[in-house]
Amino acid sequence: MALKCGIVGLPNVGKSTLFNCLSNAKAQAANFPFCTIEPNVGTITVPDPRLNKLAELVNPERILPTTIEIVDIAGLVKGASKGEGLGNQFLGNIRECDAIIHVLRCFEDGNIVHVDGSVNPVRDKDVIDMELQLKDLETLGKRIDKVRKQAQVGQKESKQLFDIYEKFRIHLEQGKSARSADIDEKERELVNDLYLLTDKPVMYVCNVDEGSVVNGNALVDAVKAAVADEVAEVLVLGVGIEADIASLETYEERKEFLDDLGLEEGGVSKLIRSAYNLLNLKTYFTAGVKEVRAWTITEGMKAPQAAGVIHSDFEKGFIRAEVIGYEAYLAHGSEAAVKEAGKLQVEGKEYVVKDGDVMHFRFNV
Repeated sequence: MALKCGIVGLPNVGKSTLFNCLSNAKAQAANFPFCTIEPNVGTITVPDPRLNKLAELVNPERILPTTIEIVDIAGLVKGASKGEGLGNQFLGNIRECDAIIHVLRCFEDGNIVHVDGSVNPVRDKDVIDMELQLKDLETLGKRIDKVRKQAQVGQKESKQLFDIYEKFRIHLEQGKSARSADIDEKERELVNDLYLLTDKPVMYVCNVDEGSVVNGNALVDAVKAAVADEVAEVLVLGVGIEADIASLETYEERKEFLDDLGLEEGGVSKLIRSAYNLLNLKTYFTAGVKEVRAWTITEGMKAPQAAGVIHSDFEKGFIRAEVIGYEAYLAHGSEAAVKEAGKLQVEGKEYVVKDGDVMHFRFNV
């Protein structure tokens, strides 16, 4: 599954530096607005200790983790919804992403200019939210005009769509994002083709100074209060510190650096896992002498669809799935030992794949 998260935020909040930490790509990072114009793209691996544990037992020729694509999107200014600055390009880049990582500046530093002259992460959040909401209202307006006449003459499907569009419109006009609208999942599915920007899952990354990475600060508290009614994650992370960690060459050096800060792990690892969870994603594994591999699926996916992630033929010709729970595999040490202990499950088309399942598919096409 090709999954993409877009890093957004006002100019000079740390987006490109964070992107560099995530992908080890070298996006230009400078102290002036619009340093990033074309979006930089990097593919990052999702940290999963289970994959390494399985590889230790199987000793395969190669290990393949699951990945997420990260896009560093150009900074935004007021008026982007009307094409100001890099507005249209920025909004188009977001539309292509599955989720948004919204970086907010939550630190004071007189050496780094702020596009609005002062540090206020809630204001910064509102600037981007408003531009996205205005663009969504524009999208809705066009669609409402399209279905209004059909709805008025009694076309049932058009009436249903019109009512949902109106719910979103009223909610957005109140200055709220589509993701917090009181609309059930079935209704949302009916209007997925709108690709509303503010309906995408969002994670707010509060970029803080070194002294605030453990407990946050007043600016972080203000952000948390501002997004309390949203279905969103808030992550506190020191982007400058992550850049320092990324520059260290050995695990031991990175571990010592984190210990000195009172951190168990780097913020980048937390962010990647959080992004994965934000999209309601799960992982299953295939394990053999050729490779041990992690595969990404959405929560609730059944065995044939999970098989289709490997190849469409696996789904078309699905016969059954042989499933070993991760803990059972670890406890017995090998597939053969699991079979001998009677712990291998044979599952059919209705089996809902669990996070951590080790699977082998039987198919015929």
